[in-house]
Amino acid sequence: MEVLLRALCLLHLLILGFSQPFFFGNHNIFKDIFGDEVGDEDSRKNPDYETQYKGGWELVSENSGVSAMHLVLFPTNKAIMFDATVFGPSQVQLASGNCRTIPNSKKKNDLDCWAHAVEFDIDTADIRPLKVLTNTWCSSGGLAADGTLVHTGGWNDGGSAVRYLSSCETCDWKEYPKELSGQRWYSTQQILPDGGFIVVGGRRMFNYEYVPKEGKSNPTNYNLPFLRETTDEAENNLYPFVHLSTDGNLFIFANNRSILLNYVTNKIIREFPVLPGGARNYPGSGMSILLPIKIDSENPKEIPAEVLVCGGAKSEAAKLAEKDTFLTALQDCGRIEITNPKASWKLETMPTPRVMGDMLILPTGDVLMINGAKKGVSGWKFADDPNLKPVLYKPMKPESQRFQELKAATIPRMYHSSSAVLPNGKILVAGSNTNNGYNFTGVKFPTEMRVEKFWPPYLDPLLALHRPQIITDFTGKTIKYSQNLSIQFKLIEIGLDKSDLMVTFYAPPFTTHGYSMNQRLLVLEISEAGRVVPGIHEVAVAAPPSSAIAPPGYYLVFVVHRGVPSPGVWIQIA
Repeated sequence: MEVLLRALCLLHLLILGFSQPFFFGNHNIFKDIFGDEVGDEDSRKNPDYETQYKGGWELVSENSGVSAMHLVLFPTNKAIMFDATVFGPSQVQLASGNCRTIPNSKKKNDLDCWAHAVEFDIDTADIRPLKVLTNTWCSSGGLAADGTLVHTGGWNDGGSAVRYLSSCETCDWKEYPKELSGQRWYSTQQILPDGGFIVVGGRRMFNYEYVPKEGKSNPTNYNLPFLRETTDEAENNLYPFVHLSTDGNLFIFANNRSILLNYVTNKIIREFPVLPGGARNYPGSGMSILLPIKIDSENPKEIPAEVLVCGGAKSEAAKLAEKDTFLTALQDCGRIEITNPKASWKLETMPTPRVMGDMLILPTGDVLMINGAKKGVSGWKFADDPNLKPVLYKPMKPESQRFQELKAATIPRMYHSSSAVLPNGKILVAGSNTNNGYNFTGVKFPTEMRVEKFWPPYLDPLLALHRPQIITDFTGKTIKYSQNLSIQFKLIEIGLDKSDLMVTFYAPPFTTHGYSMNQRLLVLEISEAGRVVPGIHEVAVAAPPSSAIAPPGYYLVFVVHRGVPSPGVWIQIA
């Protein structure tokens, strides 16, 4: 009888524990059944959930319609994929009667009825052909504050073009062929704190300019001798790595050198040490990201910013590739704090060499390296030995524990491949075309039309129980800088400490040629965390403090529980 009474008493306590609301402001007065104060930061810090899962691959489409040289995710959960207009017939046609006139053709009324861009539904894999008029080969882009794709440059008739693509169900490209002052081929586009865009470099373009207002043209540009100084015989400074620092200046990396530029005054504030080893930009084609930005409310104006540059090729590799000699790619990474006046590069070694890879920031703040090759450089048939194994890089771990190889792909993703982080945490992987046109037979690496999704380790099915589900609806809402936010989410946990949680904001990039432009992940400070009702929890955070930290636009919000991220929800900052 005594045992039964104890059991009933314990059951009563459990019921009370599950039924008590858990609100902000008084969370420390509640204790769980073990006597620990729930929500007390000093009480415990649980480690991330362990998993032996190395990831998984899922084939989602046999035919993307066009080769995905360029890839960007819209806030409508549609991906835009496109290549160039001069590679011949794609695998999908434009609607009847909607053909484009081929610019500068010697034939009268020469028409192209093939699509060179598509809208790809990330859930159903359905495609909608899009009509791009000017040549988008090796161009640049980014999402504007309202979610519109602003896209610049390309080859020949597209080199000075600015294009706009909105995300409605019937929207198509709107183009202005002569808005830019110069031919922007292999240039980089970066969003600025005011929501505008800067376009940096390009082939034989040693300058930068701003994307003008729609329908207007730039009369001139701004000279940047640094770009001329970093070019070489192979032009290893194309697609320069450009990151908006937390102090509002621009970090620009070209070839093996980097600067911090005040673009308003056109003055170089700081020149960083040379990153040794070889060339990191196209055609050497290494990878670069701005590492996750951790926001500190106590000192919001001095938030450190750190850049990671990985892989690439020796400076002479491009010239040798032209003669079918493929040098082994670089295997190192350089990491530098760009807000530190005395910063220097800290070198690390990847598990394998990699050139032409993509580097994506995951919702957890970890970094995924995917696609590319182990030998050669970017260019048609200029690389060999596909690097099929993705690598996970954990920037907050001790150096000896940062790299982890994941499950290998079976499809080589070489030159002109691309990837994107999806709201559900999977990675969309597409493209690969080392040929001058669509070529499916008789070549070592045929044009690749299949689309896959990669499952990172946090999608281990055994961890599904620990995955949060955001239930706060931000649809149609715009948040302001420093605004206080409450985010509710589902999670089956009895006791939940705020140190077990992380809230991240992710800006989806425009990815092409191994570089993801405008990619950014913010780690917000959690001020409160608690249980609302059984199975429903809430966190209180402050929105990013300024547009230098988070340029205006759409972000994916994730709640991460001990290394397991929720599906992301879209939110707009303005």
